[in-house]
Amino acid sequence: MAIFTVTNPFMSLTDSVEDDFELSTVCHRPESMDKLEEQTKFTKKELQVLYRGFKNECPSGVVNEENFKNIYSQFFPQGDSSMYAHFLFEAFDTNKNGSVSFEDFVFGLSIILRGTINDRLNWAFNLYDLNKDGCITKEEMLDIMKSIYDMMGKYTYPTMMDDAPREHVESFFQKMDQNRDGVVTIDEFIDSCKKDENIMQSMQLFDNVI
Repeated sequence: MAIFTVTNPFMSLTDSVEDDFELSTVCHRPESMDKLEEQTKFTKKELQVLYRGFKNECPSGVVNEENFKNIYSQFFPQGDSSMYAHFLFEAFDTNKNGSVSFEDFVFGLSIILRGTINDRLNWAFNLYDLNKDGCITKEEMLDIMKSIYDMMGKYTYPTMMDDAPREHVESFFQKMDQNRDGVVTIDEFIDSCKKDENIMQSMQLFDNVI
């Protein structure tokens, strides 16, 4: 199951890291690097690399959903990433103000890349819990899964049947809904994911991304 399908659309690690930290042209000024280093699991150098990439794409210092979708679509030209980018934007926009600041971005990325297993699974649960009511329905899981299939595109899975996302969700929802009440709670989600070897392996791939 694609618990984490997150590509960092704001950075290229081949970008040079300069010691100067230019903020003169930015409307939204992020927290100091020292403070962000304390609040995240990134080093100051890593934060500077991330910020340089973020500023290149978002000179104003914040990104709205439309720009986020446009940036994200560059990484998945073979499919339609707009719906998944919408869900991802919602997960990063923790203040629910319609924009993602550099702080929002690095706080989320820190959890995804450097957080504990429980931290990452909590973040993933929040992504799937579309209406934020504390549980995941089969419909919510299906919406996310469809958006992932759309993003990967027909060229990636040319022989895939249209009902493949639903079949995928039916299988996983049965495993996760342990008490058969029609919804998946955070405890059921974390417990089921931890028992799934493929999910655990996929999460470990993020350990050394930066």
